[in-house]
Amino acid sequence: MSDHDSQDGTKKPDLPPSLSGGGESSAENESSDSDGTKKPDLPPSLSGEEEASSNSSEAGTKKPDLPPGLSGDDGERGTKPPAGPESEDDSGPTLPPGFGGDGATADDSELTRKDFQTDQEVRWCPGCGDYVVLAQVQRLLPDLDVDKEKIVFVSGIGCAGRFPYYMNTYGFHSIHGRAPAFATGLKTSNPELDVWIVTGDGDALSIGGNHLIHVLRRNLDTQILLFNNEIYGLTKGQYSPTSEQGKVTKSTPHGSVDRPVNPVGLALGADASFVARTVDKDPNHMTDTLKAAHAHQGTAFVEIYQNCHVFNDGAFAEFTDKDTKPIRTLQLEDGEPLVFDKGRKGVRVDPVSLQPEVLSLENSEYGVSDCHVHDTSNANLARILGELFWDPDLPRPFGIIYQDERPTYEAQVQAQVEQAMEDDEPSDLEGLLHGNDTWTVGD
Repeated sequence: MSDHDSQDGTKKPDLPPSLSGGGESSAENESSDSDGTKKPDLPPSLSGEEEASSNSSEAGTKKPDLPPGLSGDDGERGTKPPAGPESEDDSGPTLPPGFGGDGATADDSELTRKDFQTDQEVRWCPGCGDYVVLAQVQRLLPDLDVDKEKIVFVSGIGCAGRFPYYMNTYGFHSIHGRAPAFATGLKTSNPELDVWIVTGDGDALSIGGNHLIHVLRRNLDTQILLFNNEIYGLTKGQYSPTSEQGKVTKSTPHGSVDRPVNPVGLALGADASFVARTVDKDPNHMTDTLKAAHAHQGTAFVEIYQNCHVFNDGAFAEFTDKDTKPIRTLQLEDGEPLVFDKGRKGVRVDPVSLQPEVLSLENSEYGVSDCHVHDTSNANLARILGELFWDPDLPRPFGIIYQDERPTYEAQVQAQVEQAMEDDEPSDLEGLLHGNDTWTVGD
């Protein structure tokens, strides 16, 4: 539970300047209520001091504080854990311990990660994989050669829904499951905008399932980042559409009987033009995947395995732990054979049954040439790879599973509008209201 939430789960309101209790900075003014909950820190602009607080940038905007437990000392807020031996102190939401990523930007870039950080305190639980996604997106954007004023993040409801608050861009925190609808209207009416959809497994695959299917088939030019932690985190640990069968939660005390949703399989079934999977504990792979998704002209669907440290810790450990990752993950590269386990095994698709099977490459019977070669444009192969989700004896694919170039939704709509304007005679509203297309309702 965030230290800005009361014990009954309700958020305490921010204090106005007149009730701030003095001019001390937020790092020094951590008073508490009688029930032990912490009062919200005042932003630097309301602190009453002439100088910026220790957590403020040179421009005077407040850098997001670390959640409790990530400070690197005794849990004191507002301090940053020691940077890794190779990393730089580039401020902002810091990766939890165990995560990498150097955040380097292009030498000729005019923007940096700091340009995409806001003064909002990042309110995710300590250890949440959301921090990694946020940090990598902020590091990636300066390299995309997109005007900052044209970038928009649209989210729904859930932990992922907070994302637009932490991005110093335009953004919408929309309603539950409807982020694709908001993004469709925005991108169709303003095709020049760079629109990102940020959603979670509950938001996108339960109440928003129908909206997700239609934005995928329409091929709106947008990037969909689906944070999948296989649990409802914001509402405190109920099972979600992606929770495994038998999952014991507060809402399924005897275990879930639902067959879980396979997000990649659903996206492929909805005829998405770009489908990929990545994971929070491999930030470099995530950055490469997001960069490819952004370059794609159409709806780019990226499922991100994201660990919920509080309610579903270790859900994806088999794909991230160093001992199991080599044998449980299949790293996809277009044009490269499907090889895993440090080259000791490969995947072949039987030409008759079209079923995938694992080959041992350590004996003379099979070699790398017997393995299937990945082709991101092959829809049939993509569906086979998507079905590996269900077989624990087969590795799970990560990377770009499928990509196809086709006309985008907004481009076709705009072409229709322009053609209609060229073909039709100018009309006025009065003429339309009193034209020939009228009828009379009788008794």
